[in-house]
Amino acid sequence: MTLLQALVLAIVQGLTELFPVSSLGHAVLLPALLHWNLDERSELFLPFLTMLHFGTLVALFCFFWRDWLAIFTGAFGLHGAARREEAIRILVLLVVATIPVVIVGAAFEHKLKVIFGTPTAVAIFLFLNGVILLVTEWMRSYKGRMPQRAIADMSARDALVIGFWQCLALFPGISRSGSTINAGLVCGLNHETAARFSLLMAQPAVLAATVHEAWQLRHMTVSHDMIQVSVIAAIAAGVTALISTAVLLRYFRNHERWALSPFAFYCMGAGLVSLVALVLF
Repeated sequence: MTLLQALVLAIVQGLTELFPVSSLGHAVLLPALLHWNLDERSELFLPFLTMLHFGTLVALFCFFWRDWLAIFTGAFGLHGAARREEAIRILVLLVVATIPVVIVGAAFEHKLKVIFGTPTAVAIFLFLNGVILLVTEWMRSYKGRMPQRAIADMSARDALVIGFWQCLALFPGISRSGSTINAGLVCGLNHETAARFSLLMAQPAVLAATVHEAWQLRHMTVSHDMIQVSVIAAIAAGVTALISTAVLLRYFRNHERWALSPFAFYCMGAGLVSLVALVLF
């Protein structure tokens, strides 16, 4: 992997990890479409992937540190009984929402990795991701305006539903943020609140993935050049993710109606074009 290739993948990771367009899907399709000689199932790719996830995690923490500070200080009762109950409830909701993907991911990790070597399947999943986003927006619009709910108003059942939707993202091409935002909309959240809960959920999920990947590195010998490229890529991914988070939340705040539609049409178009290009070329 050249430094230029690493930077391209890092920037794409920083953009697509948080936008509802599937970072895994783009990570598989981009090298295939550009005919890069990269084996993403190789052990040598793992250190790079670990650093990208770490860069994204640091960016999310930098953006949401006030949220986490409020949650944990509230949980310790530093802001009164009412805030303590609310903070503990949010923590429980995040734990409940994270459980399904941990269990399903651990059970089917090796089987799902096969799809990484099949860009045509990923292109189809990316197209389906767009369809899911569009159908969810249509269903929400058809139901009419729903009462606005805060994260703390969610039930454990809502969190579990969002958690199961997150499992769809184990298929490369299906977006984690898209799936969880969709589920949040189904549970009665608006776009901004659903996106905020999705991004809070992302942090334990990305942390778990980073720790898992780092643990697999314990017996590997990683070259100095690979470490250097991975660190540079992690910084690029982190900066891009930080900007993406701010842009995404502001976009949802100002575009409540059909906010997911542009992403849906992009995924459908990108998936279809990629599929045609992979088949013909």
